[in-house]
Amino acid sequence: MAGIQKMISVAAPLDRSNVDTDQIIPKQFLTKVERVGFGEHCFHDWRYLDEAGTQVNPDFILNQPVYQDAHILVTRENFGCGSSREHAPWALKEMGYTIILAPSFADIFYGNALNNGMLPVKLSEQVIDVIMKQLLAEPGAQMTVDLESKTVIAPDGTCYDFDLNDFHRECLLKGLDSIGWTLQFEDAISEYEAKIPAWRS
Repeated sequence: MAGIQKMISVAAPLDRSNVDTDQIIPKQFLTKVERVGFGEHCFHDWRYLDEAGTQVNPDFILNQPVYQDAHILVTRENFGCGSSREHAPWALKEMGYTIILAPSFADIFYGNALNNGMLPVKLSEQVIDVIMKQLLAEPGAQMTVDLESKTVIAPDGTCYDFDLNDFHRECLLKGLDSIGWTLQFEDAISEYEAKIPAWRS
Protein backbone atom coordinates (compact mmCIF):
# COMPACT_ATOMS: atom_id res chain seq x y z
CA MET A 1 0.00 0.00 0.00
CA ALA A 2 1.50 3.31 -1.08
CA GLY A 3 2.02 5.92 1.60
CA ILE A 4 0.61 9.44 1.51
CA GLN A 5 2.87 12.33 2.41
CA LYS A 6 1.97 15.29 0.22
CA MET A 7 -0.51 15.35 -2.62
CA ILE A 8 -0.66 18.12 -5.22
CA SER A 9 -3.48 17.40 -7.63
CA VAL A 10 -6.46 18.67 -9.52
CA ALA A 11 -9.39 18.60 -7.11
CA ALA A 12 -12.79 17.43 -8.33
CA PRO A 13 -15.90 19.08 -6.80
CA LEU A 14 -18.84 16.79 -6.07
CA ASP A 15 -21.36 19.29 -4.77
CA ARG A 16 -23.75 16.79 -3.18
CA SER A 17 -24.67 15.97 0.41
CA ASN A 18 -25.44 12.53 1.88
CA VAL A 19 -23.76 10.56 -0.88
CA ASP A 20 -24.39 7.00 0.21
CA THR A 21 -22.43 3.85 -0.50
CA ASP A 22 -25.06 2.55 -2.92
CA GLN A 23 -24.44 5.64 -5.04
CA ILE A 24 -20.68 5.18 -4.73
CA ILE A 25 -20.83 1.52 -5.79
CA PRO A 26 -24.32 0.12 -6.54
CA LYS A 27 -25.17 -3.28 -5.06
CA GLN A 28 -25.41 -5.09 -8.40
CA PHE A 29 -21.65 -4.75 -8.82
CA LEU A 30 -20.73 -6.32 -5.47
CA THR A 31 -19.92 -9.67 -7.06
CA LYS A 32 -16.24 -9.99 -6.13
CA VAL A 33 -14.19 -10.10 -2.96
CA GLU A 34 -10.96 -8.85 -4.54
CA ARG A 35 -10.27 -5.13 -4.27
CA VAL A 36 -10.10 -4.56 -8.01
CA GLY A 37 -12.67 -4.09 -10.75
CA PHE A 38 -14.91 -1.61 -8.94
CA GLY A 39 -13.52 1.69 -10.21
CA GLU A 40 -15.35 1.51 -13.53
CA HIS A 41 -18.65 1.22 -11.63
CA CYS A 42 -17.95 4.00 -9.10
CA PHE A 43 -20.88 6.48 -9.19
CA HIS A 44 -22.31 4.25 -11.94
CA ASP A 45 -25.84 5.66 -11.91
CA TRP A 46 -24.51 9.20 -12.23
CA ARG A 47 -21.66 8.52 -14.65
CA TYR A 48 -23.69 6.59 -17.22
CA LEU A 49 -27.02 6.96 -18.97
CA ASP A 50 -27.54 3.21 -19.33
CA GLU A 51 -27.24 0.20 -17.05
CA ALA A 52 -24.49 -1.36 -19.17
CA GLY A 53 -22.25 1.67 -18.67
CA THR A 54 -21.67 2.32 -22.36
CA GLN A 55 -23.28 5.77 -22.59
CA VAL A 56 -21.34 8.35 -20.59
CA ASN A 57 -23.44 11.06 -18.96
CA PRO A 58 -21.93 14.38 -20.17
CA ASP A 59 -23.73 16.31 -17.43
CA PHE A 60 -22.05 14.49 -14.53
CA ILE A 61 -19.24 16.74 -13.38
CA LEU A 62 -16.70 13.99 -12.68
CA ASN A 63 -16.96 12.91 -16.32
CA GLN A 64 -15.46 16.19 -17.50
CA PRO A 65 -12.01 15.64 -19.08
CA VAL A 66 -10.37 18.10 -16.71
CA TYR A 67 -11.10 15.78 -13.76
CA GLN A 68 -9.90 12.49 -15.22
CA ASP A 69 -6.55 12.69 -13.42
CA ALA A 70 -7.90 14.17 -10.18
CA HIS A 71 -6.79 12.45 -6.96
CA ILE A 72 -8.60 14.79 -4.55
CA LEU A 73 -12.39 14.77 -4.21
CA VAL A 74 -14.19 17.63 -2.46
CA THR A 75 -17.76 16.97 -1.39
CA ARG A 76 -20.42 17.80 1.17
CA GLU A 77 -21.53 16.48 4.56
CA ASN A 78 -22.25 12.87 5.56
CA PHE A 79 -20.26 11.34 2.71
CA GLY A 80 -20.33 7.54 2.63
CA CYS A 81 -23.56 7.07 4.56
CA GLY A 82 -25.77 4.01 4.07
CA SER A 83 -24.51 0.44 4.17
CA SER A 84 -21.12 -0.52 5.56
CA ARG A 85 -19.76 -2.01 2.31
CA GLU A 86 -15.96 -1.80 2.14
CA HIS A 87 -16.28 -1.84 -1.65
CA ALA A 88 -17.02 1.91 -1.52
CA PRO A 89 -13.46 3.00 -0.70
CA TRP A 90 -12.14 0.29 -3.03
CA ALA A 91 -14.17 1.81 -5.90
CA LEU A 92 -13.19 5.39 -5.10
CA LYS A 93 -9.52 4.54 -4.81
CA GLU A 94 -9.52 2.60 -8.07
CA MET A 95 -11.26 5.53 -9.76
CA GLY A 96 -8.25 7.58 -8.70
CA TYR A 97 -9.31 9.35 -5.51
CA THR A 98 -6.83 9.03 -2.67
CA ILE A 99 -7.99 12.02 -0.60
CA ILE A 100 -11.56 13.13 0.13
CA LEU A 101 -12.42 16.46 1.74
CA ALA A 102 -15.82 16.87 3.40
CA PRO A 103 -17.40 18.44 6.49
CA SER A 104 -18.33 14.98 7.80
CA PHE A 105 -18.23 11.30 6.90
CA ALA A 106 -20.32 8.31 7.93
CA ASP A 107 -18.38 6.59 10.72
CA ILE A 108 -18.01 3.17 9.08
CA PHE A 109 -16.99 4.65 5.73
CA TYR A 110 -14.43 6.86 7.49
CA GLY A 111 -12.84 3.83 9.14
CA ASN A 112 -12.93 1.78 5.95
CA ALA A 113 -11.27 4.59 4.02
CA LEU A 114 -8.41 4.87 6.51
CA ASN A 115 -7.95 1.09 6.57
CA ASN A 116 -7.65 1.07 2.78
CA GLY A 117 -4.98 3.74 2.46
CA MET A 118 -7.27 6.70 1.78
CA LEU A 119 -7.19 10.01 3.61
CA PRO A 120 -10.62 11.40 4.57
CA VAL A 121 -10.10 15.04 5.64
CA LYS A 122 -12.71 16.77 7.77
CA LEU A 123 -13.01 20.53 7.31
CA SER A 124 -15.80 22.80 8.50
CA GLU A 125 -18.85 23.37 6.33
CA GLN A 126 -17.79 27.00 5.91
CA VAL A 127 -14.31 26.04 4.66
CA ILE A 128 -15.67 23.37 2.30
CA ASP A 129 -18.15 25.91 0.96
CA VAL A 130 -15.32 28.36 0.21
CA ILE A 131 -13.22 25.68 -1.49
CA MET A 132 -16.20 24.31 -3.44
CA LYS A 133 -16.97 27.74 -4.88
CA GLN A 134 -13.35 28.17 -5.96
CA LEU A 135 -13.29 24.76 -7.68
CA LEU A 136 -16.59 25.32 -9.47
CA ALA A 137 -15.41 28.75 -10.65
CA GLU A 138 -12.10 27.37 -11.95
CA PRO A 139 -12.46 23.81 -13.30
CA GLY A 140 -9.16 21.98 -13.10
CA ALA A 141 -7.81 24.02 -10.19
CA GLN A 142 -5.22 22.27 -8.06
CA MET A 143 -5.04 21.81 -4.32
CA THR A 144 -2.34 20.59 -1.95
CA VAL A 145 -2.92 18.23 0.95
CA ASP A 146 0.08 17.73 3.23
CA LEU A 147 -0.28 14.91 5.72
CA GLU A 148 3.07 15.67 7.37
CA SER A 149 1.87 19.10 8.46
CA LYS A 150 -1.85 18.22 8.42
CA THR A 151 -2.69 21.15 6.18
CA VAL A 152 -4.80 21.78 3.08
CA ILE A 153 -3.99 24.56 0.62
CA ALA A 154 -7.01 25.78 -1.32
CA PRO A 155 -6.83 26.93 -4.96
CA ASP A 156 -6.50 30.57 -3.82
CA GLY A 157 -3.50 29.69 -1.62
CA THR A 158 -5.28 29.83 1.73
CA CYS A 159 -3.98 27.21 4.17
CA TYR A 160 -6.30 25.26 6.46
CA ASP A 161 -5.38 22.86 9.26
CA PHE A 162 -7.07 19.49 9.72
CA ASP A 163 -6.91 16.88 12.47
CA LEU A 164 -6.08 13.19 12.33
CA ASN A 165 -5.05 10.92 15.17
CA ASP A 166 -1.38 9.99 15.36
CA PHE A 167 -1.91 6.26 14.72
CA HIS A 168 -3.75 6.70 11.43
CA ARG A 169 -1.43 9.49 10.35
CA GLU A 170 1.59 7.24 10.92
CA CYS A 171 -0.01 4.34 9.06
CA LEU A 172 -0.91 6.50 6.04
CA LEU A 173 2.51 8.16 5.93
CA LYS A 174 4.21 4.75 5.89
CA GLY A 175 1.61 3.01 3.71
CA LEU A 176 0.72 0.47 6.39
CA ASP A 177 -2.56 -1.33 6.98
CA SER A 178 -3.29 -3.04 10.32
CA ILE A 179 -1.33 -6.15 9.35
CA GLY A 180 1.60 -4.10 8.10
CA TRP A 181 1.64 -2.11 11.32
CA THR A 182 1.79 -5.33 13.37
CA LEU A 183 4.57 -6.79 11.22
CA GLN A 184 6.80 -3.88 12.21
CA PHE A 185 7.12 -5.66 15.55
CA GLU A 186 7.71 -9.12 14.10
CA ASP A 187 11.11 -9.54 15.81
CA ALA A 188 9.71 -8.58 19.21
CA ILE A 189 6.75 -10.92 18.71
CA SER A 190 9.07 -13.81 17.74
CA GLU A 191 11.30 -13.10 20.73
CA TYR A 192 8.32 -13.16 23.07
CA GLU A 193 6.95 -16.36 21.57
CA ALA A 194 10.35 -18.05 21.94
CA LYS A 195 10.18 -17.47 25.70
CA ILE A 196 6.80 -19.17 26.08
CA PRO A 197 7.19 -22.59 27.75
CA ALA A 198 6.46 -25.52 25.44
CA TRP A 199 3.61 -26.73 27.62
CA ARG A 200 1.79 -23.45 27.04
CA SER A 201 2.09 -23.45 23.27
